[in-house]
Order: sequence, then structure tokens, then C-alpha cells
Amino acid sequence: MIERYTRPEMGRIWSERHKIDLWLRVEIAVAEAWAKRGVVPEEAMAKIRRATCDLERMKEIERETDHDVIAFLRATGETVGDAARFIHLGLTSSDVIDTALALQTVEAIDHLLAGLDRLIEAVGKQAVKHRDTLMIGRTHGIHAEPITFGFKLAVWYDELRRNRARLEAARDDIRVGKISGAVGTHANVPPDVEEDVCALLGLRPAPVSTQIIQRDRHAHVITTLAILASSLDKFATEIRHLQRTEVGELEEPFDPGNMGSSAMPHKRNPHESERISGLARLVRGYAVTAMENIALWHERDISNSSAERVIFPDAFILLDYMVALMTEIVEDWVVYPERMRRNLEATHGAIYSQRALLALVEAGMDRQEAYRIVQRAGHTAWDTGTHMRDLLLQDDEVRARLTPEQIEAIFDPSYHTAHIDEAFRRLGLGTPAPAGTSQ
Repeated sequence: MIERYTRPEMGRIWSERHKIDLWLRVEIAVAEAWAKRGVVPEEAMAKIRRATCDLERMKEIERETDHDVIAFLRATGETVGDAARFIHLGLTSSDVIDTALALQTVEAIDHLLAGLDRLIEAVGKQAVKHRDTLMIGRTHGIHAEPITFGFKLAVWYDELRRNRARLEAARDDIRVGKISGAVGTHANVPPDVEEDVCALLGLRPAPVSTQIIQRDRHAHVITTLAILASSLDKFATEIRHLQRTEVGELEEPFDPGNMGSSAMPHKRNPHESERISGLARLVRGYAVTAMENIALWHERDISNSSAERVIFPDAFILLDYMVALMTEIVEDWVVYPERMRRNLEATHGAIYSQRALLALVEAGMDRQEAYRIVQRAGHTAWDTGTHMRDLLLQDDEVRARLTPEQIEAIFDPSYHTAHIDEAFRRLGLGTPAPAGTSQ
């Protein structure tokens, strides 16, 4: 991944140096298991525990061999002398690569989970803060019925928690190692060695493997990241819509030194949300590649390897960046409750059409007749700017069923938000904010 989107810690996790250190950790753990069985003498084991691998030397050897694991073994072996003959006993390259990749992926998921927790907390705080901040709900992009901004964020909060649960499940799925040899039959390294190695590394042994750990596990990880990226894209898209000049209900943070356009100094663009939407497209593409990697030939081919060198580091580095960026946006965005309230009135009361329909039906009117009357009043209000309340008060058929007080009550937005606290209760999201603090 390019440096622009790489944050230091996730970059370190997916660095070449860290990958090779994990390969070495796996090799040492295998040697420890063999030493436990008397295969590796203690004097050799002492040298192996101090083994290192010089990356430049490894690259030099790889230019000759065109095989990274062989280059790694030779470069490492040069640091331990005669003890090198006890490294990689009974193994195939994928024993090292796949087991180390599991360690690397678990580490990356743990780091991502910590960042996701900060985003969940930020969204939860904003949801509680704006629990009672009234705004219009939109379906098909058209004004529907009143909601609150906090309610919208409660939906995000719940979705982020589901993403977290999926990420935990993917972590558990990928947390397996394999030390089972060239086709997975343990012909040259017995199952109990594999069990000891995995225990030393904090992994579970894959119950059965071929030359590799099966790639449905890896696809589970990458598709989970793609779902999380798509959720962030959804939130970013909402922010972008709400920041449109015609809407003006929400705005990304815009520091005093920021500049929105090289040509138009007045611009404050939702460029960070647009960036998140763009990067999500990349991660969704990686999910397709990860699923293509499941179907390999027989006990394995190597077509997955080149793709995984790209999609695993890139997907994690991007998600780490996207989660952190969305957290910054949520923590510091600017909310415009007054504009939300003005937009709520843009249809001159037409948004209360369902409440008017139900009131007439409850008063004994045929539903289809009530629908016709309310639809006519709603369209007239929207088209002419005459409030629908006044139109209903002037309608003889309506006045025959409803009192002026009943008609007035139709246009109380609190009717639509009466049960929002229940959603917050179900989510465990705090207590109702004191009056006057929602903005």
C-alpha cells in the first residue's frame, strides 16, 4: 500500500521485516518441538534460538534461487553454522508461510479491533448526544417521516457492533497453523509436533490440511474486511449527502488551514468521506480475489500466493486508515440542528400524511377514500406551499370526522419519535439526554 494511507503500526505488522521475523519464530518453534523429542541437540538448539535473518542477504540469495523460503533458510542458516541442518526438518514452505500468516493476520485483526472500538465509542457518544435532535427521515432520497439524528447514528452503532462480531469470528477462523508437510499427511512431521508448535505460537492446529491451510479461512477474513469497508462507505455516503449545499445538515470537520478547492476558495468539500468511499471499492475488489483463491488445484497450486502478497497487507492497511479517518470525522463533525428542523418543514406538513391517513381510518373512514383525500392534500401542500394542516382544516370530509384539535395533533413530530428511547435501551446506549442538551 502507498505511504499516503499507511499508518505506522499496521504498516509495521505487514512489513517485510515483521513477516520474516514471524517465519523465523515458526522455524524456532518447530525446532523446539523436535528438541523436546531428542531430535535437535541442546547445543544446536541454543544457536537456533539466537538465529537471525538479514533481509539484504536473503534478497541476494533469492535473486539466484527465485524462491523466497529457500533464500530465507540459507540466510538464516548462515547465522547458526552447523545447527542449520536442524532447521526446517520435515517441513514444506507453506508450513512456515501459512502458519506465520495466521500469526500476522491475528495481530492485524487485534490492532484493527482496537481502532474499531474507538469508532464504536465515538458513534455511540454522538448517538446519545443527538438522541432528540429532530430531522427528516428519507426513503428513496425523498422526505418520509421525522426521525432524530441520534436514531440514525444508533443504526450505525448497531451495524458497527455486528462488524466487530464478524471480525472476531474471522479472527477465530484464521487462528490455525499447519505443520503437516508437503501434502498435509504428516509423513515427515508427526501430528504431535504440529500440536506442540501451534501451542507454542498461540494457535490451534488445523484439523486437516493439504500443503496449505484451506483458503476459505482467508476469504472469510478478507470478505469480513470488505463488509466493514462497505459499512464505512455507507456512513461516508450519508455524510456526503447531508453535507450537500441544498441539505446542509451535517459537515465534515474543516480546520482553519484547510482548503476545499484550488479554484474556488469558498468550498468546504466532504473530501474525507469521498476518500473512504473510494478506498472501499478497493477492499471490495480484494474480496473477489480472496474468493477466487479458494479454488486451487488438487493439494495446492501457487496461484493464491501472488495475490495474497497484495490483498492481505493492502486490505488491512486500508481498513486501519479508513476506521481512523471515520473516527476523526465522527468525533469532530459539525451538526446543524436548525437546518435539520427547517428541512423537516420543507414539504409544508406533507410528511405527516400517514398519521393523517390513520387518524381518518380510526375515525371510521374507508382506507382508500382516506388515502385519496390525504394524498391530494399532501401533494397540494408540497406543490403550493400551503401547509397541509390548513388544507385538512378546510376539507369538509375531514372536518366531518376529525376535530380541529385532532387535526392539529397530527402534525406533532413527537408522535414519530415516541419509541426511539426503546432502540437506545436495546443497544445499551445510555439514558435520555437532559432537555436542551441534544444540540
